[in-house]
Amino acid sequence: MPASILGEVGHLSGAARTRGTATRLSCPSCGSAFVAQVLGDNGGISYVCTACGHSWS
Repeated sequence: MPASILGEVGHLSGAARTRGTATRLSCPSCGSAFVAQVLGDNGGISYVCTACGHSWS
């Protein structure tokens, strides 16, 4: 048994880095990577840029 949680999950860090990079979104208006995924009124998924306020789906 590892002495810390880092020893337990250390082998997962490469996969997490790859997954985070592959799914990163950027705002089509300003290019910012600060994008939030939100649930729309009709149940669809939309995105909102937290830097400039632009929203799209």
